[in-house]
Amino acid sequence: MNAKPYIAPWWLPGGNAQTIYARALGRNYSIEYQRQRWNTPDGDFIDLDWVNRESKTAKLLVLFHGLEGSSRSHYALSLMTLAQRIGWRGVVPHFRGCGGEINRLPRAYHSGDAAEIDWILRRLKSENPDCEIYVAGVSLGGNMLLKWLGEQADVATTVVKGAVAVSAPVDLHAAAAVLDFGYRRAIYTRRFLRSLRAKVLAKIATHKLDIPIEAVRRCSTLRQIDDLYTAPINGFKDADDYWTRASSKPLLTNIRVPTLLLNARNDPFLPADALPAQKEVSDAVTLEFPVSGGHVGFVAGSMPGNLAWLPQRILNHFSVGI
Repeated sequence: MNAKPYIAPWWLPGGNAQTIYARALGRNYSIEYQRQRWNTPDGDFIDLDWVNRESKTAKLLVLFHGLEGSSRSHYALSLMTLAQRIGWRGVVPHFRGCGGEINRLPRAYHSGDAAEIDWILRRLKSENPDCEIYVAGVSLGGNMLLKWLGEQADVATTVVKGAVAVSAPVDLHAAAAVLDFGYRRAIYTRRFLRSLRAKVLAKIATHKLDIPIEAVRRCSTLRQIDDLYTAPINGFKDADDYWTRASSKPLLTNIRVPTLLLNARNDPFLPADALPAQKEVSDAVTLEFPVSGGHVGFVAGSMPGNLAWLPQRILNHFSVGI
């Protein structure tokens, strides 16, 4: 069944309701993953959660999750459930510190860490040389994936066959400008910071980092946590330098892998005027910006709704009839 253009159900209006309600629908999914741990090239580790790991299928679906997400995020559960049902192998690599155990090194992950995407996908390809690898990235993971696709250009086509980025904050300045103020700060940023502050405090204690503990505890915006920790620990001058250099938007013209960029225009994490125009992407990129959907929402069906539309759309981009 082909995924039709997205239209939000009448009973779920508005980007915020569509974003928040979709998370609640994740409880309707039950999936058993097989966990694998990889040591990283720099002495750290990541955990990968697999479905159909031992399958002989020639298709492998890779999903990179969002900020403080995991294989248990609603979008991961719905996509991996579909992959399992149609017989694909699927894997969700967790960014450092997101698999349920804090990582070893002082740094964790960040929005522009294309080098992390690179070694993960190259290792997956080397261990599965006969597989066609398709990759999706959601939110922060989508920006990271797009940045990798832009940096690698033609080389990326030797690693993956197709890509989808969902609700990617391609302009991190624009995303921070809305998430750090008003009701979005109260609803969304507060939730992210609750987890991020705890992780940064644990790293200060473990690695004796020269970061004021009370300043971390007082962080109430993404700018503050990025100025204090994310930017300097990853070699950026400050939050502004980080957001500039980590944003994928300037690299979208370099992409050569067939890529779908799917963002709702009412996404509360990114203003519609920050979405790229056709002239700002390469011919390999398909832009799909429905009016509604929220941030990784895309709830479909009659009440109480379901999450079927987004995984179907992702797989359809990879030319798979479902």
